[in-house]
Amino acid sequence: MTCTDRNILLIDDDPSHARALEDALVAAGDRPSTFEWVRTLSTGLEKLGQKGVWAIFLNLFLPDSRGVNTLARLLPVISAASVVVLAGVDDEDICGAAMLLGARDYLLEGHIDTYAFARAIRNVTERESARGELFREKERAQVILDTIGDAVLITDSSDNVRSLSVVAERMTGWSMKEAAGRPLKDVFQIIDCITHKPSSNSIELAIRQNTTAGLSANCILIRRDGHECAIELSAAPVHDRDAQVSGAVIVFHQVSMLRAMVLEMSHVSQHDILTDLPNRLLLRDRLTQAISLARRNHNELALLFLDLDGFKRINDSLGHSIGDELLQSVAERLRTCVRKSDTVSRQDGDEFMIVLPKVTHAADAGVSAANILTRLREVHSIGKHSLRITASIGISTYPEHGEDPETLIKYADTAMYHAKERGRDNYQFFSPNMGVRAAERQSLEGQLRYALERQELLLHYQPKINLQTGAVTSVEALIRWQHRKRGLLFPEQFLTIAEDSGMIVAIGQWVLGEACRQTREWLEGGLVAVPVAVNISSLEFRNEHFLEGIREALKNYGLDPGYLELELTETALMRHVESTSSALGSLKDIGVRLAIDDFGTGYSSLSYLTRLAIDALKIDRSFVQNIISSSDDAVVVSAVISMGKSLKHRVIAEGVETPEQLAFLRAHGCDEGQGYYFSPPVTADRLAKFLEVPCQQVFVN
Repeated sequence: MTCTDRNILLIDDDPSHARALEDALVAAGDRPSTFEWVRTLSTGLEKLGQKGVWAIFLNLFLPDSRGVNTLARLLPVISAASVVVLAGVDDEDICGAAMLLGARDYLLEGHIDTYAFARAIRNVTERESARGELFREKERAQVILDTIGDAVLITDSSDNVRSLSVVAERMTGWSMKEAAGRPLKDVFQIIDCITHKPSSNSIELAIRQNTTAGLSANCILIRRDGHECAIELSAAPVHDRDAQVSGAVIVFHQVSMLRAMVLEMSHVSQHDILTDLPNRLLLRDRLTQAISLARRNHNELALLFLDLDGFKRINDSLGHSIGDELLQSVAERLRTCVRKSDTVSRQDGDEFMIVLPKVTHAADAGVSAANILTRLREVHSIGKHSLRITASIGISTYPEHGEDPETLIKYADTAMYHAKERGRDNYQFFSPNMGVRAAERQSLEGQLRYALERQELLLHYQPKINLQTGAVTSVEALIRWQHRKRGLLFPEQFLTIAEDSGMIVAIGQWVLGEACRQTREWLEGGLVAVPVAVNISSLEFRNEHFLEGIREALKNYGLDPGYLELELTETALMRHVESTSSALGSLKDIGVRLAIDDFGTGYSSLSYLTRLAIDALKIDRSFVQNIISSSDDAVVVSAVISMGKSLKHRVIAEGVETPEQLAFLRAHGCDEGQGYYFSPPVTADRLAKFLEVPCQQVFVN
């Protein structure tokens, strides 16, 4: 332990002592924050009145004070400081008296040098450390006694109380202050639970026979106010340093509390803490029992595997506390949808399983699943939020799909993923071909790991058009996978796999670099290049090397940052608003452009938009598709355009496919559009043709 934060004061009129002490500190590389040297006791007392010190080296023979009286005058003005006294070679008796008075060490003339000072400082440090550790051990022991569930009482060899833990105070009715020194029989009154006669055999055995007494469960503790409670206790002797019995320690607890704790622990081990639904352990046990019963009675049973749709988006944007409350609301809905004989279980995150042990026909499980989907669609009121959630459900049945829990769970899980692929908010029964599709997905995941090194990934580009002039304002880079056997694969066929497996970060880095490379190629080809937009996933945005990757990609291709636009979803931005704001600020410092993608589908607070350093809002295609047929979507699109203009953001509409949609967007002042009406995503070579076409020829007015 160093003394870099400690103050040392030398009170001594001998300059050689001052030099030796300072040399000792310098040699040790352990110089204190302040080292002061004064020649008289009066000056030293003045210094001590101004600030505290860690250690004082005090010569007992000073110009203004001599002998032990020097230390006696010093002690009243110091608190925790350690004092080392210095004296002549013939004054060892005086130093001994100083030690009795409170000095920690002494040095004698003739032995006062650099080494002696260094040794004295080490001794002070070690003694202080030992005292501190002893104090901490005593504190830890008391904390342990006060926090364990059992009550602890300690006696001395005369059967008088020495110590009570907090639990012991509560159970006996005696405070530590009141009980200390009292006879044990006054504080700890116990009687036999059968005979109701005084019982102290365990304690007497511990002290008189110097042995540990085992657990005794036939006792009743009479509290100070006369209340009785059944307890279990054990006692053991306490020994001193000479191995002699110096008392006893008694540990006891209320039997009813123990039993309640056992029941509670059993419940906790088998139930989900958040929803109090059976967990996967209890679900598997009940499913096993249901299969045995169905086999014996020649019945069918069904297993439903339910996963919430879009829960992660809610959880990330509104926070985990809102997400937890939503899960509790879902759990309560599920309870109301099933019979008492059915089991609803929460597995992990937003996954639930439901065992229907008695179904007359497999189709009955479909009826139950449809009812569950209907109930879950109803609004969930969580605090100030009115949330809507849907689910995807997979169903497997016994004995058709399997005859053991593992198989039924596996197939229900597979069917659930099939329901996701079918558009979500639906249920699907397992069928054998789903297993084939699951195997294909696994195979695709394995092949995706090699797609980068085999150079099978490529980018297509879709132009964004200024809706007033018809000019190409920028392009969006969209990834494709040229699979060796399956041909050209689109993002929806493999990006989810990339996200689930974590490969999305490496793929995103490749997309970023390739987009910058292609832009540089267009520029060197003499084209009037425009900014290229790259989609950034949440995992990429949160990656610690994300900013470094942006800078490196721009530097590698000598590209001006203004040619790069990053598109991030509301979910990615709103997960941690404060850190997001800082990250976006860093990106703006680099000089790249920023846009919120799929705007309107997330759960962001509009108030945050004024705090985020973004340049553009992209209206999600789901709103644009229905602006002509749905007045609600038309109102949303109009409102987003108006809001974007107020915040001085560019507003871009995705999914423009018809002249009517274009006319609506232009009439309401939307800045840019993107969609098949102008062009589908095309290769880099074909996109170059767009950059050569006069702006008025991009679309017909």
